[in-house]
Amino acid sequence: MDNYKVIAIDAMGGDIGPKVILPAAIRALKKNKDLKVILVGQEPVLKRYLRKLKPKFGERLVIHNATELVEMDELPSQALRGKKDSSMRVSINLVKEGKAQACVSAGNTGALMATARFVLKTLPGIDRPAIMYAFPGKNSLTHMLDLGANVDCSAEHLLQFAIMGSVLTEAVFDIPEPKVGLLNVGTEEIKGNEQVKEAAQLISESKELNYIGYVEGDDIMLGDVDVVVCDGFVGNVALKSMEGLAKLTKSFMMAAIKHNFFTRVCAVLAYPLLKIFKQFVSTERYNGASLVGLNGIVVKSHGGASVLGFYHAIEEALREVEKDVPQKICQKLQLILDK
Repeated sequence: MDNYKVIAIDAMGGDIGPKVILPAAIRALKKNKDLKVILVGQEPVLKRYLRKLKPKFGERLVIHNATELVEMDELPSQALRGKKDSSMRVSINLVKEGKAQACVSAGNTGALMATARFVLKTLPGIDRPAIMYAFPGKNSLTHMLDLGANVDCSAEHLLQFAIMGSVLTEAVFDIPEPKVGLLNVGTEEIKGNEQVKEAAQLISESKELNYIGYVEGDDIMLGDVDVVVCDGFVGNVALKSMEGLAKLTKSFMMAAIKHNFFTRVCAVLAYPLLKIFKQFVSTERYNGASLVGLNGIVVKSHGGASVLGFYHAIEEALREVEKDVPQKICQKLQLILDK
């Protein structure tokens, strides 16, 4: 790969597509001189956008033609069986073939997970990959998985999620011995269903993990925990609830600001504080969910991400490449299985 870190980008995916993705890729190339980007998509369309942007990166920016694209509302099974030359599938194939070290896509989440799992397969000892995302918290980032890939999970699956979440958090975010918590309806040992109780036993017996016990929903953003583990059903409900609360808070703030002339004047005076607040809660700043547990690196951007948001998803993929996250997960899993 000519000593470059090579990222394959699904340039057609997401709600906005090349209009956002190409400027984000150019921004990442400007910042990272050792980065090479393969833009995967319909070549005539991508060339038309690039002519307007006039990038000058030589061999560090190339186009790989793919004739099809996966729609945002398309069934994963249809995308997997019927779109073998989609920009999503071809991007993942490049990782499989060793021509890229990671893939970034803003496309259909279900199709991305199904395709990545089919093409890349899971790591040895991992039954199911999971979706992991970092939330801004009171003290630091809180990393949570699974956020929707696996609706029904066994206790063994939750143990695997704990291992994967712990490894990625330590490797990518330089947090030594990250605190791992299991999401439950209470912190007392008697609380929870049998699945959660059994998972707690398995995780607590893993000496390679810094398990702190049960955590509750408010601990995701307010607690002293680095990794929160749950099944995909619970995780996705929690994610959507937090997204809804963020939108509601923004709506209330805008209504209050526009209430009358006095509130508008106060908003102008409070602008520096509002700007700082926006930086703390910005989804763009933390965009980029990792599909962990695969035999390769795949990062999912929010479908409606801005240029800045997609840029951060590329940066997340770069960090995982630099830290060789899949290999570290394998090593940690082996240590636990050997004991």
